[in-house]
Amino acid sequence: MKLPVPLLATGLMLALAACNAPDTEQARRDAEAAAKSAADATRDAAAQAADATRAAAAQSQQALDNAAAATSQAAQEASVAARQAAADASEATADAAQKVADEAHDAAQHAREKADEAKH
Repeated sequence: MKLPVPLLATGLMLALAACNAPDTEQARRDAEAAAKSAADATRDAAAQAADATRAAAAQSQQALDNAAAATSQAAQEASVAARQAAADASEATADAAQKVADEAHDAAQHAREKADEAKH
Protein backbone atom coordinates (compact mmCIF):
# COMPACT_ATOMS: atom_id res chain seq x y z
CA MET A 1 0.00 0.00 0.00
CA LYS A 2 2.99 2.33 0.34
CA LEU A 3 3.56 2.52 -3.42
CA PRO A 4 0.09 3.73 -4.57
CA VAL A 5 -0.10 6.58 -2.03
CA PRO A 6 3.00 8.43 -3.36
CA LEU A 7 1.81 7.82 -6.90
CA LEU A 8 -1.61 9.19 -6.00
CA ALA A 9 -0.05 12.20 -4.31
CA THR A 10 2.07 12.87 -7.39
CA GLY A 11 -0.97 12.60 -9.63
CA LEU A 12 -2.94 14.93 -7.43
CA MET A 13 -0.09 17.45 -7.37
CA LEU A 14 0.02 17.35 -11.18
CA ALA A 15 -3.73 17.85 -11.29
CA LEU A 16 -3.45 20.82 -8.96
CA ALA A 17 -0.58 22.26 -11.00
CA ALA A 18 -2.71 22.01 -14.15
CA CYS A 19 -5.42 24.10 -12.52
CA ASN A 20 -3.83 27.53 -12.59
CA ALA A 21 -6.40 29.61 -14.48
CA PRO A 22 -8.83 31.69 -12.39
CA ASP A 23 -11.86 30.06 -13.97
CA THR A 24 -10.71 26.61 -12.83
CA GLU A 25 -11.12 27.27 -9.12
CA GLN A 26 -13.87 24.66 -8.88
CA ALA A 27 -11.63 22.07 -10.48
CA ARG A 28 -8.90 22.94 -7.99
CA ARG A 29 -11.35 22.58 -5.07
CA ASP A 30 -12.50 19.22 -6.46
CA ALA A 31 -8.91 18.00 -6.70
CA GLU A 32 -8.18 19.18 -3.15
CA ALA A 33 -11.32 17.46 -1.86
CA ALA A 34 -10.30 14.27 -3.66
CA ALA A 35 -6.84 14.44 -2.09
CA LYS A 36 -8.33 15.01 1.36
CA SER A 37 -10.70 12.08 0.85
CA ALA A 38 -7.81 9.80 -0.12
CA ALA A 39 -5.75 10.97 2.87
CA ASP A 40 -8.69 10.39 5.24
CA ALA A 41 -9.33 6.93 3.83
CA THR A 42 -5.64 6.05 4.09
CA ARG A 43 -5.47 7.34 7.67
CA ASP A 44 -8.60 5.36 8.60
CA ALA A 45 -7.23 2.23 6.95
CA ALA A 46 -3.95 2.58 8.85
CA ALA A 47 -5.81 3.05 12.14
CA GLN A 48 -7.94 -0.02 11.45
CA ALA A 49 -4.86 -2.05 10.60
CA ALA A 50 -3.09 -0.92 13.78
CA ASP A 51 -6.14 -1.75 15.91
CA ALA A 52 -6.46 -5.15 14.29
CA THR A 53 -2.78 -5.87 14.87
CA ARG A 54 -2.97 -4.94 18.59
CA ALA A 55 -6.03 -7.16 19.06
CA ALA A 56 -4.30 -10.03 17.28
CA ALA A 57 -1.31 -9.87 19.64
CA ALA A 58 -3.59 -10.59 22.61
CA GLN A 59 -5.67 -13.32 20.96
CA SER A 60 -5.35 -16.85 19.61
CA GLN A 61 -4.53 -17.90 16.05
CA GLN A 62 -8.16 -17.21 15.12
CA ALA A 63 -7.71 -13.59 16.19
CA LEU A 64 -4.58 -13.37 14.03
CA ASP A 65 -6.57 -14.67 11.07
CA ASN A 66 -9.29 -12.06 11.75
CA ALA A 67 -6.69 -9.28 11.94
CA ALA A 68 -5.22 -10.29 8.60
CA ALA A 69 -8.69 -10.23 7.07
CA ALA A 70 -9.45 -6.82 8.59
CA THR A 71 -6.12 -5.42 7.37
CA SER A 72 -6.75 -6.75 3.89
CA GLN A 73 -10.26 -5.26 3.87
CA ALA A 74 -8.97 -1.89 5.12
CA ALA A 75 -6.27 -1.85 2.44
CA GLN A 76 -8.84 -2.72 -0.21
CA GLU A 77 -11.13 0.10 0.97
CA ALA A 78 -8.23 2.56 0.95
CA SER A 79 -7.28 1.41 -2.54
CA VAL A 80 -10.84 1.97 -3.78
CA ALA A 81 -10.93 5.41 -2.14
CA ALA A 82 -7.55 6.31 -3.65
CA ARG A 83 -8.67 5.21 -7.12
CA GLN A 84 -11.86 7.28 -6.75
CA ALA A 85 -9.87 10.28 -5.58
CA ALA A 86 -7.52 9.95 -8.53
CA ALA A 87 -10.50 9.67 -10.89
CA ASP A 88 -12.06 12.76 -9.31
CA ALA A 89 -8.80 14.67 -9.69
CA SER A 90 -8.43 13.51 -13.29
CA GLU A 91 -11.99 14.58 -14.05
CA ALA A 92 -11.40 17.98 -12.47
CA THR A 93 -8.23 18.41 -14.52
CA ALA A 94 -10.01 17.34 -17.69
CA ASP A 95 -12.79 19.84 -17.00
CA ALA A 96 -10.24 22.60 -16.50
CA ALA A 97 -8.43 21.67 -19.71
CA GLN A 98 -11.72 21.65 -21.60
CA LYS A 99 -12.53 25.14 -20.31
CA VAL A 100 -9.14 26.40 -21.46
CA ALA A 101 -9.57 24.72 -24.87
CA ASP A 102 -13.05 26.24 -25.23
CA GLU A 103 -11.70 29.69 -24.44
CA ALA A 104 -8.84 29.25 -26.92
CA HIS A 105 -11.31 28.16 -29.59
CA ASP A 106 -13.52 31.16 -28.89
CA ALA A 107 -10.53 33.50 -29.05
CA ALA A 108 -9.39 31.98 -32.37
CA GLN A 109 -12.90 32.29 -33.78
CA HIS A 110 -13.05 35.92 -32.69
CA ALA A 111 -9.65 36.59 -34.28
CA ARG A 112 -10.83 34.98 -37.55
CA GLU A 113 -13.92 37.16 -37.54
CA LYS A 114 -11.82 40.29 -36.96
CA ALA A 115 -9.41 39.28 -39.73
CA ASP A 116 -12.31 38.72 -42.12
CA GLU A 117 -13.75 42.12 -41.20
CA ALA A 118 -10.37 43.75 -41.80
CA LYS A 119 -10.14 42.22 -45.29
CA HIS A 120 -13.44 43.79 -46.38
